[in-house]
Amino acid sequence: MKKFGLVVLGIVAGLILAINVGPIIALAVTGVIALVSYHYWRKSHSMFAKVFWMTILIISVISSISNIGAFIGIIALIGIYYVYRKWNDRHVNPDVLTNDPFTNFERQWNELTK
Repeated sequence: MKKFGLVVLGIVAGLILAINVGPIIALAVTGVIALVSYHYWRKSHSMFAKVFWMTILIISVISSISNIGAFIGIIALIGIYYVYRKWNDRHVNPDVLTNDPFTNFERQWNELTK
């Protein structure tokens, strides 16, 4: 039943991610524009250049923040990563791995003293 839930979560997250690929690309582009404009704003010396690059920076940051679909897509990507990690999770019983008599003695002693 746990695998079925992981499959359903993976399918839903995959569909949401596929729907939101465009907004994720738009978020990446506006983020790059914001970084470039911040770089040139810091390097500029004239007042006109500073105002120009700050205006571009503000516009790109506002468009990045208002891109809610991309944030939903990123959450779906995190969901897919969660499904991938849980699907490949290996539960190993530590008692089976150790054949050391001292470890078994310690485990049995702890069970007796409880």
